[in-house]
Amino acid sequence: MKQSMLGVYGAWAASLEDDGPRPLSFRHPGWSEVDEWRSTARAALESLLCAPPKVRARDIRVTARHRDGDLEIEEISWQLTFGPRTGAYFIKPRSPGRLPGLLAFHDHGGDKHFGKRKIARSGGPVHPMAEKHQADYYGGMAWANEAARRGFAVLVHDVFPFESRRIISSDVPGHVVRRLMSPPEELHEPAPEDAARADAGPDLDVPADEPEAAIASYNAFAAQHESIVAKSLFCAGLTWPGVALAEDRAALDYLASRPDVDPDRLCCGGLSGGGLRTVFLAGLDDRIRACLCAGFMSTWKDFLLAKSYAHTWMLYVPGLPRLMDFPDVLGLRAPLPSLVMATTEDPLFTLEETRRAAGMLEEIYRKAGAADRFRFRVFAGPHKMDAPMQAEAFTWLKERLA
Repeated sequence: MKQSMLGVYGAWAASLEDDGPRPLSFRHPGWSEVDEWRSTARAALESLLCAPPKVRARDIRVTARHRDGDLEIEEISWQLTFGPRTGAYFIKPRSPGRLPGLLAFHDHGGDKHFGKRKIARSGGPVHPMAEKHQADYYGGMAWANEAARRGFAVLVHDVFPFESRRIISSDVPGHVVRRLMSPPEELHEPAPEDAARADAGPDLDVPADEPEAAIASYNAFAAQHESIVAKSLFCAGLTWPGVALAEDRAALDYLASRPDVDPDRLCCGGLSGGGLRTVFLAGLDDRIRACLCAGFMSTWKDFLLAKSYAHTWMLYVPGLPRLMDFPDVLGLRAPLPSLVMATTEDPLFTLEETRRAAGMLEEIYRKAGAADRFRFRVFAGPHKMDAPMQAEAFTWLKERLA
């Protein structure tokens, strides 16, 4: 028996998979008019995402300004309709006039203590863990700053539940925190006395000086807490991808409103979880004139049978796989330009299914009469967006926004 994420049930689940185009894919023979298809498919996706309504950035404050060589950096925060204030960096070169705007998405990386600091630097000291993250995944570079040096006005914001938007363990019932942090062999069915205990759970809140051991403990809690967050959001009639999309749209609204940004030359991109966020925002918002999805392209079949264990709840939209495959979501933007980057040894995806997903996107773009506006590139190595990949991506984005 071939192993799968569902064990003995894998063959049954695989039998439910249809490799042909789903009903709301533009690859389906029932669709010929791209505008009609896009309108219908986007409406269906929006309905399934169940995003929170009326999410806007308000009370926007610039809390600090810095200069880092040739860059100007603003530390910004804003208040959404829920949760703590969102922290962000706005980074641009010293240049007159309006610049093309880039909404830079941080990754997931199993690290919720850090968000924007994974891909951006404010000009001050860099935390050793953020520095290591950049070394591991970005060739030692803060890629948001590098994009600004290439002529972009870059906005990087924390998204739910990372960094400024993270869920603090002391705000979660102590008995739940204890359960999440207990060894598996000690777990049992919850009993009344568990919830009745008045003592607090383990103290996993990270002090202001950010010791590495405390960050590691918090991230261990946050990883275990993720399934509870997803289930609780479902109970509110929401999905995690819908919440992230709403916050990213609010950030895009702000970026487009700035007098130093050209609202007709906006793009977005990111690696891993940032690539995932790119798929949803770029697939649904035509203000994104070009996009970069790095290290996050595959098929529902890949997630179902091989890789669901490796991915965040930020991916899953109940009911969506029956209507369209994952690459069809990004395909919703055709004929607007899209760049997808993958690597040969990425443990989060099978290369076979990543190539098949890219083939689906190529088919969508051909059918939309825009084959030259989709590009798929494979680089040697593990999960990453290193300096050569960044350089190629920045050039490609600038050319599409010229």
